[in-house]
Amino acid sequence: MLQNACAEVAMEPDRKQLAQLLPLLPVLAELGRTEHVTETAELLGVPQSTVSRALARASAAVGTELLVRDGRGVRLTPAARTLLPYIDQALAEFQAGLDLVRNESEVVRGTVTVSFQHTFGEATLPLLISAFRARHPGAGFRLSQGARSACLDELASGDADLALTAPVAPPGRNLESAPLYREPLRLVVHHRHPLARQPMARMADIRTEPFVALGSGYGLRSMTDALFREAGYRPRIAFESQDSHTVRGLVSAGLGVSILPPGGDSPGRIVRPERGDLGWVEVPLDSALAFREVGVSWRRRKPESEPVPARLFRELVVAQGPALLAGLAAKAGH
Repeated sequence: MLQNACAEVAMEPDRKQLAQLLPLLPVLAELGRTEHVTETAELLGVPQSTVSRALARASAAVGTELLVRDGRGVRLTPAARTLLPYIDQALAEFQAGLDLVRNESEVVRGTVTVSFQHTFGEATLPLLISAFRARHPGAGFRLSQGARSACLDELASGDADLALTAPVAPPGRNLESAPLYREPLRLVVHHRHPLARQPMARMADIRTEPFVALGSGYGLRSMTDALFREAGYRPRIAFESQDSHTVRGLVSAGLGVSILPPGGDSPGRIVRPERGDLGWVEVPLDSALAFREVGVSWRRRKPESEPVPARLFRELVVAQGPALLAGLAAKAGH
């Protein structure tokens, strides 16, 4: 008991010192950046005398001078230079905690506009929205789907807050991007096609096959074009579509082959008598280019100009999206 009492007595001066210093930390941090009392007062919006008194109180609490006069300005002492990184870190951690509390308690009622490619409407985007709505049930969403180029055009024009595309848009002067996951591209053939029972196919295997493609401007079209360029020939395009479901349907009817991301447990994989001879099979492709990277993009803008719902959704997608979507990526890899 005596030892505990002594420890409490010994700690008391330290606590008192901290209590005296805590209100002064923002002033000390700004002084550390400017090393100028007048400029610090202007930046903080307080009288110069307030900064001078804060500095005097801080020096007295620490027990040593923190700034010394140097001509018409001031100069940090070695003690101040030692303390400043810790002051900055303490303020940054407190701000992070404050932001977290505000975000968790904030009732978000605005609308987030997301532009996305068709293939992300079944699982990718719903998973992200579900995670966000679990935290902010009052938030609304406006969804716009289309070709990759259209999604990025909507983002650039300000009609969308975020764009979900593949391949990921490269960062630019007015654009930020973050990858979320990678999935393979596979050859899709009719279930009776000779390649349907092969463990792997090469691009050379479909050189003479009619090809079912997505239209120009779609992300998958640019990726399949790259695969054909690598193989050294142009595809025999039999059909062009604006929807991957239609592409699978045409392949399922034996009207050509295609290259698409994994289709999950879609009905076309299961051949039933009542569906006639419809059915498709996915075959892995032997090519280093046979994959797509899915990511999110957003416009660079001043923090105060970004709507709170859009910012919070963007932060969740970037920070938690890879983990939330890891199951999709793992399933696609099998």
